[in-house]
Formats: sequence, structure tokens, C-alpha cells
Amino acid sequence: MGRDREATTLRRLLTENRLVAVTGGAGEGKSRLGAAVVASMMPTGAWEYLVCVRPQSKGAAEHGTLLAELARTLPGCRPGRGPVTLQQVVRNIPPGPTLLVVDDADPVRTEAAWLVQHLLMAVPAMRVLVTSRGALGLGDEHVLRLAPLRFETRDTDPGGLTPAVELFLDRVDAVAGDFRTRDPGLGHARAICRLVEGVPMALELAAEQVAHCSPGELAERLEREQGWLRSPHRALHRHRSLGASAGAGYALCDTTLRTVWARAGIFCGFFGEGAAVSVCAGGDVPPHRVPGALAELAARGVLERSGEYGAVRPVRYRMDRVTREFGVERLQESGEFPQAAERRANHCRATAEVAENLWDSGAQTQAVELGDVEAAVAHAVERRERIETVLEIVTSLWFLWVAYDRSEEGRAHLVRLLPLASEGHRAALHGLWQAAWLTAHSDPEAARGLLGRAWPAAVLAGDDGTLGRIAHVQGLIALHQQGPTAAAPHFREAADTIPPGAPGGPSPAVSRAALAVAQSDFDPSAARRSCRRALTESYRYKDAWATLVARHARAVVDDRLGHSGRALHRAHRALASVATRPAAPATAVALRELIQDIEARPPRPTTAARKHSAAAARDSTAQLAGLWQARPETAPLW
Repeated sequence: MGRDREATTLRRLLTENRLVAVTGGAGEGKSRLGAAVVASMMPTGAWEYLVCVRPQSKGAAEHGTLLAELARTLPGCRPGRGPVTLQQVVRNIPPGPTLLVVDDADPVRTEAAWLVQHLLMAVPAMRVLVTSRGALGLGDEHVLRLAPLRFETRDTDPGGLTPAVELFLDRVDAVAGDFRTRDPGLGHARAICRLVEGVPMALELAAEQVAHCSPGELAERLEREQGWLRSPHRALHRHRSLGASAGAGYALCDTTLRTVWARAGIFCGFFGEGAAVSVCAGGDVPPHRVPGALAELAARGVLERSGEYGAVRPVRYRMDRVTREFGVERLQESGEFPQAAERRANHCRATAEVAENLWDSGAQTQAVELGDVEAAVAHAVERRERIETVLEIVTSLWFLWVAYDRSEEGRAHLVRLLPLASEGHRAALHGLWQAAWLTAHSDPEAARGLLGRAWPAAVLAGDDGTLGRIAHVQGLIALHQQGPTAAAPHFREAADTIPPGAPGGPSPAVSRAALAVAQSDFDPSAARRSCRRALTESYRYKDAWATLVARHARAVVDDRLGHSGRALHRAHRALASVATRPAAPATAVALRELIQDIEARPPRPTTAARKHSAAAARDSTAQLAGLWQARPETAPLW
């Protein structure tokens, strides 16, 4: 189910090529897809003979296992008392066009590559289909790699059901026939498919559990762990549970690969080679062995790879959840989990410091490395360990939460960490004003409370940068609740207090840009001066994001002052520069909306008619504040 495109591709590959491999992670339906496609092609006369062989081994098999299995499968092949030879097998291959299917070749991967290569040379009429977690690595091999079934809904999905949900519901029908018609049940089905990441075998095992617990309870348990999913009704032992499926791949690895697998299980998301070396090297695994081990694990289907080796962007890896849980269990059994978690936190901290330095030094387009922050936060909160260290990581990445439109993610991290941090710690002080900044649009009163805790600590510490940023957030709150006249003094205080180049937050140019927008309501001349000064300051300190914010503010000020044509020109130029600036999706959206608003207005024939009245200016300011209030996910966080 949900494999129509892959089935079509596999038919074409089998028609055009002599060696085809279907690869993918554990439980993704490689054998089932291969069997279905071969069965559909047999009536077409694509081959006269079909030979299927599956090595029976729980671990890495000895050389000769596959050859002996093939000899037992071939009719007329009667091996003597000695070991089976390749010549005996070749002599008994059927004379006509033959398809050899080697299913689940992982335990005999090395022998399979040797045997397939010799058979293709010795038997010109033979074609070979291999299913395994990793390709054989032969030169003329054509690989079809399966991915999990899609579980994210698209507009084109019939009835709003994704392939993963369709498979889950189909398997549940035998257990609870009315499940499909219940809206809460369908919602839980989508959640279950997301939790198991669309892996077909996991979906089938989860469907069987509906007979023993409610869908909601099943989703809650899967949220905690997934290796427990099992069924006694499957023929293959490694298909009876997710843990056994991961263990089958683990048994095929050598000591180095097992160690790297277990230690890399500490990462929740994508990670690069540098992060893996920091966490996985040590003991019997020297640093130079880690990149090769990662590549080998990716070839075996243990790791998912993003990018190509040797490309401009570095290769990144991730594990699916079951494989990751299996690795963490091995870490806990060996007693290495605390050390691995500490290494991960240290790597995240070093990565965050580098990213912050890149941002502050003007290399903002390079400061996008996030690391495994989510996992570090979850571990710190769960075990009450290294709270301040992880809080320093989160606060030093302030630009990711704001400039890259991830404010909800950053606020969630701060909300979890701040109650556990020492009140007098520097990271707690920065966390308080940043949490207030990220909360000001959705909950101004909560933001005021956070600022009330941060201000005395900043005064005692003599931290002018934090005091200025507290004033900036106060300006945001005043803008939403009282209007531009009340907000302008706070923005001016922020712009004058924050030292130029002060780390840990936005530059004074951002506050001056917000001041210009507020001043345009009651002091147009001052608004122009503030815009020019904001642009000058941002250019001087190579702050690309602040420059973009200031250019947006200048376009807004021109529009409010009646210069719509000039504002439109400035907005278009600022938007065109986004490709060479930080992503800044919120500011880009605001620029597009400004352009659409200006272009939608009817033309005004005279200069006098183009000027806004005071009431129109107040309405414009209210609309802009409303944009920030109603759509914080797309609003520039000035």
C-alpha cells in the first residue's frame, strides 16, 4: 500500500537492467514490494524461470551459506559430500531467461556480492533482484531505496488520508471495524503514524495493539518508547518486534560499528561528522574511524543520510526512532550514557558559541548550525543536570529563534529551563529577557512579569546590554497596549543604552528601526533621522539582519508619510536582498505584505492627496501593531 510509484520504478528497472537492489531501513517493505512486482511481471513473460533464495541466519553467516542455499533451491542440483562449488550451481541454472531473487541478503552481503557478480558473468540470460538494507556495491547495480510511508497530510490526499494512515486503518479493520468512522480515532491514527515515522512494519505492529488498548493510550505509550511493539504471529523472528528488527542489524555489525551506533543514538535529529566525532570517539574508537563508521552504517540502512559525499554542503545523518532507542539501550547497559550525554551538551555549547561569534562578527549567513539542542534540553529537564549550561546554549542562539522565525521553539526551551535554573546565574538573566521578548506578542502580562524579575538582576550586574534589551521589550508591550507615543521612549532608551557590538541579543540598530516606525505617527522628521541612523549603525557593524529590519522600517515610514512610490521601491529592493541575507522569513513576509498593500491602493492624482492624515497614520500604526499581535509567527520581532 502506498507504493505505486516505487512499484512502477522497480518494474522499469527490472526490465532495463540485469542487477537491481531494493534497499531501505528495517521494516520498510522491501521483500513485500519485490514479491508483489515479480508476481505482477511473471504473466508478461519477462522471464521463463524464477529462482528465489533467502539465507536463514540470525547473524553474519559464513562464506558458502548463500551458495549452498542456492544449490538446494535449484532443481536437479545434487551436491556431493564436499562443499558446493560455483561450477555446480552454474551448470544447473535454467537455460532460458531467469530471474534470481536474493531476499534479505544482509547476513551474506559479502558472499552475495561475490556470487551475483560471477553469476551475471557466467549466465548472460540471468537477471538478479536483491533486497537488503544496504546495496551490494557492484558497479552495474541499480538501486531503488525505499523510504517510510508518507504520514504528513497534503491537499491531494483523498479524504485527507496519507499512505501511512491508509495502511494503519486497513490493518486495524480486522480488530476494530468502526475505527475509521470515529473522528477521535482518526486523529489518534494520524498521531500514531507520525510517532512511528511511517515505517510499515511498525504501523502493522501498532495496529494489532488496538485490540488491547485504546488508540489514545497507544499513542501515549508510543510517545515514550516504541521498541516494545511486538506480535507473535509473524513467520520471521526479526519481524515479531521492533526491538528484534533493530537487533538483527546490530548483530551484523563489528565492534566499532556497534559502539558508534550506540553512541550516535544520543542524537535526536540530524547530526554531522563533527558532532559524531565529538560524541562517538573514545576508548577503542579513534576519531579518524568515526566518519568511515558513519558511512558504513548509512550503507547498511542504520542511518539516514542527507546530502552527498564530496558535495558543497556537508553530509548529515539521523536515526529513526526505533534504531535510536536501541542504541540508547546499549549505552545504558554499558554505563556510557552519562558520558555521552555530557559530550553532547559540550558539543552543543561549543557549536552555539561558534554560531554566536559568527553572527556577531558579520558572518550571519554561516551562523545557522543548531546542533542537538532539543535533546540536550530534554535530558537536562528530565535529569535535572547541567541546567545552566543548556540554558547558555539556548540563550546564545537567540538569533535562530528570532531572525529565522523559530520563536515558538525558543520560547518552549526557555519555559522548560528557567524554573530549574539558579536565579542569579548570568544565563538565567539572559533567559528571562529573551523569554519576555518571545512572549510579548502573545501574553504581554506574562512578559511584564519576566521583565520585572530580570531588571533588578541586570542593574546589580551592571549589564547595560540587558538593560537596553529589557527597554526594547517594554517598548513592544507599550506599542501593543498604548500606542506609538508611549512606545517611542522605550525604544529610544534601548537604542541609546545597548552598547554597539554587545553580544547576546539584537544590536541597537533594531531598536532604532522600531523607534522610527513609532515616531512616524507623531514626528516625521525624527522618524527619517532614526531610519538613517539605524541603517548607518547596521552597516557599520556588518549586521545584515538589522540592516534588513531597518530597510523595512524605512519603507514603512515612507509609506506612512505619503511617499508610496518611494516606499514601494525601497521594499522591492529590500526584498531582493533577502537572498544574500539571513533567512529572516518574518521580515520577508512583512515586506511582501507591505508591497501588496501599496499595490492594492487606487492611484492618487496629486501630491497633496497622497499625504496621510493624522487619523490615517494612527490607523496604519494600529494595523502594524495588529499584525504583530495577531500573527506573531510571521511578524518581525522588533
